Amino acid sequence: MLRNIVFSIGEYYHLYSRGTDKRIIFTDHHDYQRFKALLYVCNSTNSVDITKHFREGGTFEELFEIERDDTLVDIGIYCPMPNHFHLLVREKVEGGITKFMHKLLTAYSMYFNKKNSRTGSLFESKFKAKHVDSDEYLKYNFAYQHLNPVKLIDPNWKENGIADREAAKQFLAEYEYSSYLDYQGVMRTENKILNRKAFPEYFTTIKDFDAFIEEWLSFGNTE
Repeated sequence: MLRNIVFSIGEYYHLYSRGTDKRIIFTDHHDYQRFKALLYVCNSTNSVDITKHFREGGTFEELFEIERDDTLVDIGIYCPMPNHFHLLVREKVEGGITKFMHKLLTAYSMYFNKKNSRTGSLFESKFKAKHVDSDEYLKYNFAYQHLNPVKLIDPNWKENGIADREAAKQFLAEYEYSSYLDYQGVMRTENKILNRKAFPEYFTTIKDFDAFIEEWLSFGNTE
């Protein structure tokens, strides 16, 4: 399946991929942690044997101390969900997105298949991409991608509005697998996945980001 898009240096893209047949691709905490580690180590012009790292007793935190040389893309958002994931990236070098996604999907598939004694494709066809070609659409992605996990507790919130906004915000605050906590100012190892300087500074304070998220959570709510 050909992807009808040409990646250009300096441009922003919404990338996403789903498990084949919509299957679950993140089954437990360790799967999500592995994926986040791969977001960091695969974003490099050199290669890292993450399996060897763990086999030799290396920790999750120590992976983020590895020198990566030049990165392939700038990552602004990441949000893995049980059967798919979303990314917001900026093409940094020619071919960077394609190389990064090939490394990421291959490495995670190999890990997942070995762990679960399975063979074959884990992801459906090629990863999908949308060119984020306007400032409005770019800012929208910071809401759309970060609010995706709300569907896990309220599948129809976008259509019907949030029944309990405080519960939704609490769930997001506890969903440690996306970059939401990084925009909440939480200091953690995973901060290194992002290069926020490569994206517009829409949120100069945590309060600005909170207000932005609150506005989107309130969208369609009749309360």
